[in-house]
Amino acid sequence: MKLLVGLGNPGPSYLLNRHNVGFIVLDMICHDYSLPPFKAKGKSMVTEGVIEGVKCFLLKPMNFMNNSGPAVSQLAHFYKIPLEDIIVFHDELDLPFTKVRTKVGGGAGGHNGLRSLDSHLGKDYHRVRIGIDHPGHKDRVTSHVLGNFSKKEMEDLPYVLGPLSDELPVLLQDKPDAFQNHVARHIQESFKPSPSLP
Repeated sequence: MKLLVGLGNPGPSYLLNRHNVGFIVLDMICHDYSLPPFKAKGKSMVTEGVIEGVKCFLLKPMNFMNNSGPAVSQLAHFYKIPLEDIIVFHDELDLPFTKVRTKVGGGAGGHNGLRSLDSHLGKDYHRVRIGIDHPGHKDRVTSHVLGNFSKKEMEDLPYVLGPLSDELPVLLQDKPDAFQNHVARHIQESFKPSPSLP
């Protein structure tokens, strides 16, 4: 059994924020693998199903980013899902847009959602870090992460996030390095930037 967590903020005003890319990935996985629609369960939106033979819960905390930990901890403890079977999808300032990396544990790096998870779960869960670029100066970080993806980024986003969903079964088989490599190759092969405007 795996618990897939997408980090984001609830409400329509945050829907297309860079900070909400974890929610976007989970919605894509739900669609691609024909899982039931998300339903409210406590302070979360949850769905479940079997993906390539693996029982999965998908969870989007609805407590806002900086208080994501309690909702994830509650479900993980109820179903006795250990840290090694929890996979968290989140935005990563320190990676360029189009780059995806996996890791286990580590620091929160200023990410309030990860900080909340760390304090309620511990640190040794799997992380899928989805690059959103750094705005270049710390004073612009908040407006960047809470800003919407640009028009061009929205056009390109399927080429970045699609491989995460396509290659998910590899990750569910506890092969994070292979997953990362496959995703990188697919992004490189299928990523088609929009032509520059004159």
